[in-house]
Amino acid sequence: MSGSPTRVFIARLAGIAVFDPAGDQVGRVRDVVVALRLGAKPPRVLGLVVEVQPRRPVFLPITRVTVIESDAIVFDGRLNVRRFQQRASETLVIAEMLDRTVTMTDPEEAVSVVDVAMEPTRTRDWLISKVAVRRSRGRGLRRRQGEVFVVDWDAVTGFSAVEHGQGAAGVIAAFEKMKPADLANFVHDLPEKRRAEIALALDDERLADVLEELPDDDQIEILTKLEVERAADVLEAMGPDDAADLLGELPTDQREQLLTRMEPQDAAPVRRLLTYQDDTAGGLMTTDPVIVSPDASVAEALAQIRNPDLNPALAAQVYVCRPPTETPTGRYLGTVHFQRLLREPPSSLVSGSVDTELDPLRPTMSLEAVATFLATYNLVAGAVVDENGHLLGAVTIDDVLDHLLPDDWRETVMDATAEETADPEEEAVRSGEFPVIRDEIDLGGAS
Repeated sequence: MSGSPTRVFIARLAGIAVFDPAGDQVGRVRDVVVALRLGAKPPRVLGLVVEVQPRRPVFLPITRVTVIESDAIVFDGRLNVRRFQQRASETLVIAEMLDRTVTMTDPEEAVSVVDVAMEPTRTRDWLISKVAVRRSRGRGLRRRQGEVFVVDWDAVTGFSAVEHGQGAAGVIAAFEKMKPADLANFVHDLPEKRRAEIALALDDERLADVLEELPDDDQIEILTKLEVERAADVLEAMGPDDAADLLGELPTDQREQLLTRMEPQDAAPVRRLLTYQDDTAGGLMTTDPVIVSPDASVAEALAQIRNPDLNPALAAQVYVCRPPTETPTGRYLGTVHFQRLLREPPSSLVSGSVDTELDPLRPTMSLEAVATFLATYNLVAGAVVDENGHLLGAVTIDDVLDHLLPDDWRETVMDATAEETADPEEEAVRSGEFPVIRDEIDLGGAS
């Protein structure tokens, strides 16, 4: 156990695994909760926001943390799984303090916050002690423009002010390795203003991935806050089926405006999908399955399904069609399952491995019929073919489940609150009545 004060920069804690005393991982750090205080007094650290399954943020009092290392946090094993709800007196370090513009008092100049550090005190609670800042412009001083340096907490002001147009680069960097679904959960819990700021700062591909995981209301809110050209770019980066679902929630004139701004080759499949009812195979399908010609080799087909950006369900099957191989294709010949590809010589042709006994789906088939088809044949995806034998797309099991669940299932999961009684220690910490910490905290390698 280490009793010497050790500085912990909070942005580095984002995504760190949290373990109980037995070594079992219970979740990952999403943020750190602090209480700002009057004047130049440093904020007191109240605890961590830890995301546990199923995608629920919970509060872990700092008094229960026993070990902080560079790649792990250990607590005493007691965790209240009530959903974390931020209080008016609380500030989230990563979500709200990073990228904020503050003012240095000596010399007076505007700087942006890169990170903040916390340190334990002699009484073994934690305070925010340091601020890492970046200069935004040169003023003839020794420090260079863009240089990052660390100052004491009382050397800056402006954390309590409402800032419009706050940046988000630090937040995005902190959660760079987070999966889109987890980042979507984080974004969903933010105030509307902060959601918009982070959406503006994300690149098109990342924002598209996050939008696909958000509830409809959040999707519409974010998309309508973007400039029309940017919104069209993000829609192009989304899967055609997800883009169609989102556009289907918008008024007709707004939908047409966005479709017109999209590249024609990206807008065309979305327009086709919008012609089908939501609860049919045509409305469920994606227009981007893996398609090869009959003279393609097994090696070529395997190379396509190795694409790391490909949905795992779509990667489970390859559809063999005569050219052209873009949907709607030339004549559909059949499906090759990836397990069959693994059993064949790489140089052999996929045409020799086609499953011709599996009837394709029709675009007008109902959701129930599609679900029955996939369940009957133990499939995770199925081809959708029109009456002329052209492949239109493929329906995957995740899209079927998405439509079988209630319309608001994503929001229900994100906002679910466990029925748990109040935790006296948690209430004491968050109300400022800090209990005595029983053990010293081992700060491991977090310095």
